[in-house]
Amino acid sequence: MRLTALLRPCVILGLTALTACGSLPPRTADTPATTTSAPPSAPLKIGIALGGGAAKGFAHIGVIKMLEANGFAPAVVSGTSAGSVVGALYASGMNAFELQEKAVSLDEAKIRDLQLSSGGLVQGQKLEDYVNQQVQRKPLEQLSKPFVAVATRLEDGARTVFARGNTGQAVRASSSVPGVFQPVRIGKHHYVDGGVVSPVPVDAARQLRADVVIAVDISSKARGKTPGDMLGTLNQSITIMGQKLGQAELERADVVIRPQVLDIGAADFSQRASAILEGEKAALAAMPQIRQRIAQLQAERDQAAHTAQQQAAAAQRQACLDQRSRLQKLAGMAGLDAACTAP
Repeated sequence: MRLTALLRPCVILGLTALTACGSLPPRTADTPATTTSAPPSAPLKIGIALGGGAAKGFAHIGVIKMLEANGFAPAVVSGTSAGSVVGALYASGMNAFELQEKAVSLDEAKIRDLQLSSGGLVQGQKLEDYVNQQVQRKPLEQLSKPFVAVATRLEDGARTVFARGNTGQAVRASSSVPGVFQPVRIGKHHYVDGGVVSPVPVDAARQLRADVVIAVDISSKARGKTPGDMLGTLNQSITIMGQKLGQAELERADVVIRPQVLDIGAADFSQRASAILEGEKAALAAMPQIRQRIAQLQAERDQAAHTAQQQAAAAQRQACLDQRSRLQKLAGMAGLDAACTAP
């Protein structure tokens, strides 16, 4: 027993000498220690989904204005109908104040071309030309921010997301309210307002890989009153259908902003300043919710990144342990091999 105790130091010294070439050199005073703290994860990509609502769409400008002012400028944009008009101009590189200047100076005659037709009273070519002029004739895929316009394929009702090609034409298709605008022919198909299938295009913003989707809902709502005539009944029925259709998609947004613009008529451009102001007020009211949601998602992303780093470090150490020689493993058992450090 005493002989074994006397030989043990010799065995340890022998293992140390044999494994010296296969181990990492010991850290000296000139070799700084390294840490494995997790790097910060990438910031969240904010997307904004701008819904349809004709002249109510000026409210979108007020919302964007407040988002920018609070450091939450959207990185990707989706738009339906009026939302596609504002969205295209914003994605082209304009900021909220430039959008407001365009709105204030907009002459309705520049975007409205009346033409008697069985398909609708407004042709829509002027709207297409106006949008293309404002975006300097850049196609959708060349805009400063990723942007898509949602329309409805008339032949089969398919939801269509335009992400490439003629920007003005895509906006025109997205804005072609049935019975008011003539359907737009693109390729073999005809397209009408995107609000028929996607009143607020939350899913389209997700398709652009937005981590956080802020939806802006300016659609008409049933007001709890019984219509007094046939036209009113038809209009209220369409409004209810739109409400039910958009409800499920809105539930997939992170935050929903609803500017109080129900009293603004669909063609009442004289209320544009009021609509912008209502957009600002609604966005400011939603700011605490936006901050909370972004902080929550960012924390979840940081935790996921930290967990992934720990798992990678553990796998790297295990691979190191598996690749050791037999002598290094014996030295490790004796606590003399520090080549594979714990994560």
